[in-house]
Amino acid sequence: MRLGKNLITGREIYLTSWKSADDPSPGEYTIKYVMSKGKYPQIYIRKSSVTETRIGPYNGIDFAGLPNYKPNPVYVYSEYMVVNEKEMYFMYTFNSTTSFIRFIATPGGKAELWHLTIGKQEWMQDLSLPLDNCDNYGLCGPYGSCSTMTFASCGCLKGFELKNPEEMSPDKWTSGCQRRRALDCGPGEGFLKLSSMKLPDTQNAVFDVNMSLMECEVACKNNCSCTAYANPNRAPGGVGCLLWFGELIDIRAYPQNGQDLYVRLAASELSISGRGVKVLDKDHDSNCSTKKGSIEVPLFSLSTISTATNNFSIDNKLGEGGFGPVYKGVLEEGQEIAVKRLSKSSRQGLDEFENEAICIAKLQHRNLVKLLGYCIQGEETMLIYEYMPNKSLDFFIFGWDIFLIPFVKNDLRKSLLDWPQRFHIIHGIAGGLLYLHQDSRLRVVHMDLKAGNILLDCNMNPKISDFGLARMFKEHESEANTKRVVGTLGYISPEYAVDGLFSVKSDIFSFGVLVLEIVSGEKNKGFVHENHHDNLPGYVSVVE
Repeated sequence: MRLGKNLITGREIYLTSWKSADDPSPGEYTIKYVMSKGKYPQIYIRKSSVTETRIGPYNGIDFAGLPNYKPNPVYVYSEYMVVNEKEMYFMYTFNSTTSFIRFIATPGGKAELWHLTIGKQEWMQDLSLPLDNCDNYGLCGPYGSCSTMTFASCGCLKGFELKNPEEMSPDKWTSGCQRRRALDCGPGEGFLKLSSMKLPDTQNAVFDVNMSLMECEVACKNNCSCTAYANPNRAPGGVGCLLWFGELIDIRAYPQNGQDLYVRLAASELSISGRGVKVLDKDHDSNCSTKKGSIEVPLFSLSTISTATNNFSIDNKLGEGGFGPVYKGVLEEGQEIAVKRLSKSSRQGLDEFENEAICIAKLQHRNLVKLLGYCIQGEETMLIYEYMPNKSLDFFIFGWDIFLIPFVKNDLRKSLLDWPQRFHIIHGIAGGLLYLHQDSRLRVVHMDLKAGNILLDCNMNPKISDFGLARMFKEHESEANTKRVVGTLGYISPEYAVDGLFSVKSDIFSFGVLVLEIVSGEKNKGFVHENHHDNLPGYVSVVE
């Protein structure tokens, strides 16, 4: 079966309801796959010419707008889109000798999917749309978003406010929302990412199948009339660019299978709407931040981080390092974060802050911690990372509890790492280092590799963190000198400590010390043996 449109003749194939349950003459309702060149396909349920429900848009796998639908394991059918110069259509194929399926438009205006198992001779319903109040087309008006998870179904997108304050109930929410701050097409304008959304109606959007998400952002940024953009394709490796022009309508929140929508906001609005994008650009001699290497890093407002961490509550504190305290937080959309807050007494400053932000933003590897953004507001300077629920490696291999004074050793915690787990961690750290030293676009020396800078996710996968002291080499460089030796005692290589000479070998030395610590469960600095005064590497060499 195929549903779609012949672009040459204009002939459409769509579903029409019966007039009533026992009258098969054409009824009032149709289910159409709206298709035209340069537009993105979606499905409308219409009563005569009035749109009542929108299903879609197509996300490269199936149609969005089916939050609670799970394919029935009794049967399997495939759905794919065909686009060429002559026609656009969706093909449905179904191969089964034991069951049948049917997709119908009901006399009451619903789209329903049914299946029949031959042995039972009984039709069973699998899907019926519209499902809830938020499926009513454009219920919340322009720039409004509908949600079934809140007491009031309708709300305004971030950066927007109710156009008519008297419309405070969903049945009166007809005017929708308007911008709090008008656009001026200035250089500071940017985009706010809204996650888990049903993308707006694509009638006033254009589609380019070949654009990446980054190219899509640039195209929208360079057109002052563009109000939002998205990649609608959720298929693995899928690309594509949707650009909206004019008002955004028929949006709703989908916690399970929603997509990312990037909405254009004024520069002044971005600073108070949670996250915007700013460019960090500072020239350093040999670190990760160079004039040629500037990069856009997501910006968080202080109010957002303060709310996420419960005003930096002591109950949310995860620990403290050379940069300052680290807090756990939860963003409004539910994402857990770790916030590194620069302490006023910290020996590290803006140079290390910018170095870490710009350096790690350019690096993407499963064994490197992911930077989500940063915050600079007033006297506050913070870095925002993905949250690692299992803390750092030293928490396990040394068994120290950083919140107990005097320190108390916990052998139970050390026993949680069996030998296969320790090998898995060592292997992951090595993979991250190989990426930094050889496989990334930049050759990066971490300069402070130690157990405290190895974070562990929920599956105990290691992720290298803390790039405040990292240094970047150009392609033709392999080593450098410095008069300022930085790092952590016990992990610093001899040639660096004595002569200020550093290279990728500096990290390899630190990695070797770290491996010894993981295997032995003993810390290099402070290692004591009753028969000699060697440190951990010295003791190991004597034993060998």
